Amino acid sequence: MIPAPYLLYLGHSADPLAIKTSRGVAMFRGEDCVGEFRHDDCPLTLNLPRMGMAEGVAAGARTLILGIAGAGGKLGADLVNDAAAALEAGLNVASGLHQRLRDEPRLAALAAARGLQLFDVRDPPPGLAVGKGNHRAGNRLLTVGTDCSVGKMVTTLALARGLQARGVAADFRATGQTGVLIAGDGVAVDAVVADFISGAIEQLAPARDDDGWDLIEGQGSLYHPSFAGVSLGLLHGAQPRALVMCHEPGRPHMRGIPGRALPDLRDCLEANLAAARLTSPDVQAVGICLNTSGMDAEAARRLCDATADGLGLPCTDPVAFGVDAIIDQLCPAPSALSTIASR
Repeated sequence: MIPAPYLLYLGHSADPLAIKTSRGVAMFRGEDCVGEFRHDDCPLTLNLPRMGMAEGVAAGARTLILGIAGAGGKLGADLVNDAAAALEAGLNVASGLHQRLRDEPRLAALAAARGLQLFDVRDPPPGLAVGKGNHRAGNRLLTVGTDCSVGKMVTTLALARGLQARGVAADFRATGQTGVLIAGDGVAVDAVVADFISGAIEQLAPARDDDGWDLIEGQGSLYHPSFAGVSLGLLHGAQPRALVMCHEPGRPHMRGIPGRALPDLRDCLEANLAAARLTSPDVQAVGICLNTSGMDAEAARRLCDATADGLGLPCTDPVAFGVDAIIDQLCPAPSALSTIASR
């Protein structure tokens, strides 16, 4: 377990999507966050107290969370320097980047000399097996998306908490660096060798014999040329009973690929259902979640209503409007899903 409280790192970031890990930890583990570290040229904030490394330690922080996504998941010179400063101040350092902290000699030496720890949360668990796709008991929901970074993690967490609030057993199953940092466990599926992706998810969400739900965090998009392989492995390994489609309206192109348009919502939903049927023939779509953070509330509500009418599914923004309409489809699960199947 990564020692809390945390100092969240924003560094020099200017892209709001680049700090989604720090933002996610602030949103869902806010009680464990004492402040944020950012340089003067960083225009972003999580509305936490701005602190230097030593100030963070004085405020009680035990770990610096490197909650940014750099190009290619690399530790640039600035990140290494700032992580070194954190270690020198007495902080452990945690990172979800593809390049491991422990592989940076300067950081490894500093951590060893000061008796501190380096946490690389993208390490896949040992002993993974290839997926089999054999039927397993239990209720599982997977979030899918039209693109990367459209709100799959936020939606999954909101659904898990919403079910728990109704007294339903529900477990959030993290599959990305931010989710793992929030939950304290999980598997960063994009660091798993391709042959083992579906097996890793079978292990992450095994059979369960209660009426509860595993809420599995989705990754990437079937329509994103860079990450569709991870998305497909998740669909097969999750063996989901239910899918929720996530989308950000108004996004001009697929993330990182100017000129490539996002898919039509209906087409994307049908493609995900078709892929999921390989291991879950009776899978059903139970809702649409829109990230309307760039819209005013009235326009966002109209769009959710229009999308619900057009697709015949509940549609909401989980942050702005909650997820009750989707949870209504899951509680009680058997009758609700059979109703959807009969439409």
